[in-house]
Amino acid sequence: MLGILSGKKRLTEANMTFSTLITQDFKSNPRLASQIPYDIDSPILPGLPDDVAKYCLALVPRSHFPTMGSVCKKWRSFLKSKELITIRKLAGLLEEWLYVLTMDSEAKESHWEVFDCLGHKHQLLPPMPGPVKAEFGVVVLNGKLLVMAGYSVIDGTGSASADVYEYDSCLNSWRKLASMNVARYEFACAEVNGKVYVVGGNGMDGDSLSSVEMYNPDTDKWTLIESLRRPRWGCFACSFEGKLYVMGGRSSFTIGNSKFVDVYNPEGHTWCEMKNGCVMVTAHAVLGKKLYCMEWKNQRKLAIFSPEDNSWKMVPVPLTGSSSIGFRFGILDGKLLLFSQEMEPGYRTLLYDPDASPGSEWQTSEIKPSGWCLCSVTIKA
Repeated sequence: MLGILSGKKRLTEANMTFSTLITQDFKSNPRLASQIPYDIDSPILPGLPDDVAKYCLALVPRSHFPTMGSVCKKWRSFLKSKELITIRKLAGLLEEWLYVLTMDSEAKESHWEVFDCLGHKHQLLPPMPGPVKAEFGVVVLNGKLLVMAGYSVIDGTGSASADVYEYDSCLNSWRKLASMNVARYEFACAEVNGKVYVVGGNGMDGDSLSSVEMYNPDTDKWTLIESLRRPRWGCFACSFEGKLYVMGGRSSFTIGNSKFVDVYNPEGHTWCEMKNGCVMVTAHAVLGKKLYCMEWKNQRKLAIFSPEDNSWKMVPVPLTGSSSIGFRFGILDGKLLLFSQEMEPGYRTLLYDPDASPGSEWQTSEIKPSGWCLCSVTIKA
C-alpha cells in the first residue's frame, strides 16, 4: 500500500514549474551560481524584495534544497533557518519524510534510509560523523535531526560520549553541535517547546544517572537543570501539552523495571510523579495526542496512553502481514508503521490508522527498510 497519501497533492503546478526552472538553470549553466553576489546587502533574488524572494524559494520541493544550498551563502543561510519551516508551514507546503536507521543482515553496518510522504525511497544520508556508537538518543528539532551521546568503542576501549551531531534535512549535511555537560548512554530524550531534554542514563563509569540537561538551539548550549528524584536508565521520553514525560527503564530505587512516570513542567522547573507507566518498552511513538508503546512481555498488543485522563488502552496486533513478535515504530501521514524485527520472507509492514472506522484500523504497507530498523524519526520541512 504505497499510496497512503495517494489523494494528496504535494505541490501546485506553479510550484513545480518554479522549481524546475531553478534546477534546470543551474544544471545547464554552472556559472550562474558564481554570478550571484555574496555581499551581505545584496538581494536574495535580484529584482525582488527579500520577503517575496524567500517565499519563492520556499515553494520549491524539498528534494531540491541541497542543490539550492550550494548556490550562494544567502540561499544556504535561509534554507537552514527556522524561517524556511515557518513559511512552508503557513503556505501548507510542509513535506513529511520518514528517516529510518537500518542495520544490515550481518549486523555490521548501519545507515539512514529516507522515505517521502508517498512512501518512495530517496537517497541515503551521508554517513554520521564521529565514531560508531550505540545506545544514543535521537530527536527532531526545527526540522533537523539531532543524534546525541551514546556508547562507543575506540581502540578496544568503551566509553560514554557527550558528542551531539545535527543533520540538516534541507541541506543533506551534518555538523557538530555543543557537547553535553555529562557523557551518557541509555538515556531518555525529547523535544519540548523548542528545547531538547536528556534525562538519566548511564555515565562514564557505568553508574546510573539522575542528572537532566536542556539544550537551547538559539545559543547552542546545554544547561543542567533540576535532576530526577532517583537515577534512571533504559528509559524513554515524550512531550505532551508542554510537559516532559519519562517512562520505562529501570531505577536504582525499584526492584525490576520501573512503572513510575516522571513528569517535568518547564514553566515551574519542577518534577512530579505518576505510578501507572509501562515497563520494558521495546518500541514507542507519539501520534497525535497519544503515546503508542509495545512492551516486551506482550508484543502482540499496542499499549495506547492518553495523557488527558492518564489512561491506557490495549489494542491487539493482527497476524496479517507479519507474525513477528518484535517491532520498531515509524510515523507517516498520521499513521503508525510497525517494522518487523524478523526478516521474514515476503513480510509486509503493518499499518495502524487511529482515525479509520472501527474494524478498519489495521492495514499493510509496502514501506519497509532494507534491513533491521534500529530507530526512526519523522521530519517535516
